[in-house]
Amino acid sequence: MTRMMSGATIKQDETSESETRKAALGDVASHARFWLIGLAALWLDLWSKKWVFAHLAPDETRSFITNFIVFRRSVNDGAVFGLFTGQVALFIVASLFAFVFVFYLFASSRRSQWPLHLALGLILSGALGNLYDRSAEIADVVVYRTDAGKQVRLPGTIVSEPGADPIRIGNYHEGLHPRSVRRADIVEIRQQGVVRDFIKFVPKFPTWVPKLAGRDVWPWVFNIADAALVCGVGALLCSSWLSRRPQDEE
Repeated sequence: MTRMMSGATIKQDETSESETRKAALGDVASHARFWLIGLAALWLDLWSKKWVFAHLAPDETRSFITNFIVFRRSVNDGAVFGLFTGQVALFIVASLFAFVFVFYLFASSRRSQWPLHLALGLILSGALGNLYDRSAEIADVVVYRTDAGKQVRLPGTIVSEPGADPIRIGNYHEGLHPRSVRRADIVEIRQQGVVRDFIKFVPKFPTWVPKLAGRDVWPWVFNIADAALVCGVGALLCSSWLSRRPQDEE
């Protein structure tokens, strides 16, 4: 009797372990977690960009959380945090590689790895949200040199007549509040996809922090897609670390 119970217990444990190791690719719940979080974050990103750029004036700053977060319109012709400006083709290729990598990780995962599925969904939504902007939101980018020799990028909408000097470029996409740039100072004029940003942290370093006093703690303006990417990558790293811990402890 005891042997029969022991055998049944072992068989039950083996069945439970087999279910735990079942691939996520064939599991409905795993797909639901992955796609629902991805689509929800993507919808929130695209909706929030559209709302902010439709309801905020180009020079308006609106408080969201007092003394912590404000909304203000901005466009970015680079990647996250303004890196690699002007490299639209590179961003698109990198996004495609990211999609392949995300799907590979999901297909290789087990259905019990639900934190991994949520993290991959966030990464997917972030990559798709900014890829959409780079493909659909096309701005004029004027690159010019200042009198001090510094090279400056000015993304927006050119409102001056062709051949005019100076060139007048307003905000994206209404063309309001134009700035004038002499043709002699212009290095390049190009049209390219830009990413719409609007979230800004306003806290500054206190006076007792050497060399940083008065500077923004977080100087970049970002969007929901950027936040989803950063949170997704962080969750992916944590999930990878937690999944390795039992093996390391053994």
